[in-house]
Amino acid sequence: MLLEKILQSQGFGSRKYCQQLIKNGAVSIDNQTCDHPKQNFSTEDLSFQVFGEQYQYREHIYIVLHKPQGYECSHQATHHRSVFSLLPEIFIHRGVQCVGRLDQDTTGLLLLTDDGQYLQALTHPKKHVPKVYYVSTADPVTTEQKQQLELGVELRNEKGIYAATDIKLISERQLAMTIHQGVYHQVKRMIAAVGNKVECLHRQQIGLLELPNLEEGHWDYLTPQQKLLSQNIPLETE
Repeated sequence: MLLEKILQSQGFGSRKYCQQLIKNGAVSIDNQTCDHPKQNFSTEDLSFQVFGEQYQYREHIYIVLHKPQGYECSHQATHHRSVFSLLPEIFIHRGVQCVGRLDQDTTGLLLLTDDGQYLQALTHPKKHVPKVYYVSTADPVTTEQKQQLELGVELRNEKGIYAATDIKLISERQLAMTIHQGVYHQVKRMIAAVGNKVECLHRQQIGLLELPNLEEGHWDYLTPQQKLLSQNIPLETE
């Protein structure tokens, strides 16, 4: 692949801007400055430096972020900061999108990618990828409320019944619950439908992938194994 195209594909800017970076001597490979935009390189296991910073060529990127409160899952955030402000600018230029959204006041596991097929695999309604939430409620969770959530509730302006599975009471006002859909404000609306109210909401798991040990506001690349787990695909064991 042409060096200028490599830089552009990795989010460094327009083709013209990438050409200028190369001509200005800002790009090096194997500690050798590359000043010819039309040089060809294999992208397999390719690493390169821009202004001395190391990068690895990635056809697509898969990001796990520990989302804090007060951030919107939108490029055009209106009332709060955007989660994309927590990421390097080159990711934005690559067209990275959230894999499903979390409300601004919800914390926890958020995936982002520029791979449309991966995004579709996790968000299409027919996939039913499970998601685990930790919920803190305003009032104690009663046995009746737990049973109602397990049996399913109707949500206004939505078709069908929405049920939770694997509900575990952590304390009288805290529970873990798994949902298999992803409609607007689903957990909050389900809790409201049984006569309670969500005070705090945290997403801990998508598919078989649990939130890694990341501080709030920090991100990391998904490993190939984590990518499979997020799609609810068990890892093969020897």
